[in-house]
Amino acid sequence: MYPDNAPDTLRPDAGMTDDEAAAEARRIIADAYRPTAYRDDTPVPVYGPTPPVAQPGRPPMSQGATDASVLMLAGGATVSMVGLTAAVLMYVSQYADPVVCGLVFGAPTTLVLALARLAKRAKPAPDIHHHYEGPVYQDRRNVHTRTTGVWAKTNNHQ
Repeated sequence: MYPDNAPDTLRPDAGMTDDEAAAEARRIIADAYRPTAYRDDTPVPVYGPTPPVAQPGRPPMSQGATDASVLMLAGGATVSMVGLTAAVLMYVSQYADPVVCGLVFGAPTTLVLALARLAKRAKPAPDIHHHYEGPVYQDRRNVHTRTTGVWAKTNNHQ
């Protein structure tokens, strides 16, 4: 069945003693359960063609998506805290009216949401930068204008 030049590991008639077989079995089992790890201690190049690798934690996303997800998480936490407070109040008092609790606990939330929307729309004034070449003359005079009469006549006074 096996050629005469086959290695002994392939030949079933090339037997091991019971002690050798037990030692080989222990080695195979130990190899199977040994944790496999490799640490590469070579220095990492400062730059190169390798693309960035996603790190553990939040997945990479745009700044707008990150801001929106944080806002949603904060809003969800706020709503759940307000709802839990109202539920505890109604349970403990056994008298609290759900409509009144909704108004009392919902009013601050509505106010905060309205202020947040207002603050989101408020934008700072843009920075204005002028670049000139050559001599520049700045006129800082104030002109007061007064228009009077049926036929409009404008008089500018300094």
